[in-house]
Amino acid sequence: MQELKSSLGKVFLTIETDLDNRWIWVTWQGYLTAANIQEGAQAYTAALAKAGFSCVLNDTRLVRGPWDHSMDWVINEWAPNAAAAGLRHFAMITTPATLAEGSADAFYSQLTAFQARVFDNLEDAQHWLLSIC
Repeated sequence: MQELKSSLGKVFLTIETDLDNRWIWVTWQGYLTAANIQEGAQAYTAALAKAGFSCVLNDTRLVRGPWDHSMDWVINEWAPNAAAAGLRHFAMITTPATLAEGSADAFYSQLTAFQARVFDNLEDAQHWLLSIC
């Protein structure tokens, strides 16, 4: 497992290569800056490519606040690069009625580089990935 920390020393992302299920499991937490999002997304994309997997389980339930400030970069730069690195299926877990969920909905509605689904619980996200990964 890999942990990424902010400039204040707080963990904002954990990355786990799940060999049994053949996916990369990432858990975001706290208030995310544009720099955190770029560093984190690039780190787990590298882990995906290194493992040779095509699926990501992206848990954002511990994120506080929106991340709309990075939407353009995520959609136009990261997503095509992640697809080129092998990403085909992306399960995003959010907490309903949070600002982060609004950002997740905007992400999902604009994404074309790979297949993504947004879930409100871990079990449904895992079930979907297990059916295709």
